[in-house]
Amino acid sequence: MPPVVSPSSVPSSSADAIMALNAEERARILAKAALFSPPTGVMADGRRDLVGLSREELTDLLVEIGEKPFRTKQLWHWIYHQGVTDFERMSSIARPLQQKLAERFVISRPEAATVQTSSDETRKFLFRFRDGQEAETVYIPDRREDRGAVCISSQVGCTLSCTFCHTGTQKLVRNLAASEIVGQFMAARDSYGEWPSPKGETPRLLSTIVLMGMGEPLYNYENIAKAMKIIMDGEGIGLSRRRITLSTSGVVPLMDRCGDELGINLAVSLHAVRNDLRDEIVPLNRKYPIEEVLAACRRYPAASNARRITFEYIMLRGINDSEADARELVRLIAGIPAKVNLIPFNPWPGSAYRPSTREQQARFADIIMNAGFASPIRAPRGRDILAACGQLKTASERARASENQG
Repeated sequence: MPPVVSPSSVPSSSADAIMALNAEERARILAKAALFSPPTGVMADGRRDLVGLSREELTDLLVEIGEKPFRTKQLWHWIYHQGVTDFERMSSIARPLQQKLAERFVISRPEAATVQTSSDETRKFLFRFRDGQEAETVYIPDRREDRGAVCISSQVGCTLSCTFCHTGTQKLVRNLAASEIVGQFMAARDSYGEWPSPKGETPRLLSTIVLMGMGEPLYNYENIAKAMKIIMDGEGIGLSRRRITLSTSGVVPLMDRCGDELGINLAVSLHAVRNDLRDEIVPLNRKYPIEEVLAACRRYPAASNARRITFEYIMLRGINDSEADARELVRLIAGIPAKVNLIPFNPWPGSAYRPSTREQQARFADIIMNAGFASPIRAPRGRDILAACGQLKTASERARASENQG
């Protein structure tokens, strides 16, 4: 249960009082998240999964079995730099220790239940975890370069219920563990063979991570933070914080924490410029209205002209796409180092919304660009496999819903 702040315990200064309330709010959010906790990292046969452990946790496990702490660096290199899942392939470790490790530990990946590749080369993975739960991950190649982004899920399902989002129609089942978050990226690397070769030639197709898949990442902050610290570790996967973007609908207290502790790029799913409309299409706005979300963006320590905050804006015909909406958006984000991603609505079965016309999207974009903000209109990717923005929803969950309706 979150702590209860009594009137006598609230500090006298207003700044301290705000900090106390933020701490309470953070505790409330994390207590709620604990209700949807992922399973432990212990396998059915009693072995422990090493993926997703911090360096300190890995060291503690090795010390427990009588090994020296320096083994941590060796294992970390093989697991996260080389991508090895078989202890016998760890050539710098003696065979007796390889066997000892194999008896006690595993190096896991989520199972790729299905893999679909779109006509535009977008690839969608349906990953199945040890408890049978599933989540989707998407690789989006950049046609201009030999690289692309891996769109990673943070939860099985979602709790936000944004009305335009297909994923939001799936109820939240549980948070993903750090191992399952890291594992999505590692399994995608497996699929593309993107681990160092014996000749030292390493492709860089999977060059960035966007935490924009299923779920609200900040409602699973502890596991997201742990996973990203592993991915950013220079002796392992070594992905720069500048190549990681977290997308949130505006969980204000944890936006502050993410900026202070991780310093990764921030994307905010804004989608409306009036609280009454955003209350309707992004229900989280009822708790954290537009003004509070934008204030958190202004505080975000990683924001600069070189690392702008991205505002995601879904284009819904006749709902939020007027020229007056565009001018109000410019007014709201004034002074924030920012760009605006305009996202054509991707239709999905059962949705009542329609995408804005191309002409209206162009007029909207021109107003924002003329105010000095970049405003690219995102090209839909992976529509034919339901991998585009807002379309993610696991195939098995869709099948169960279809069976129930039948």
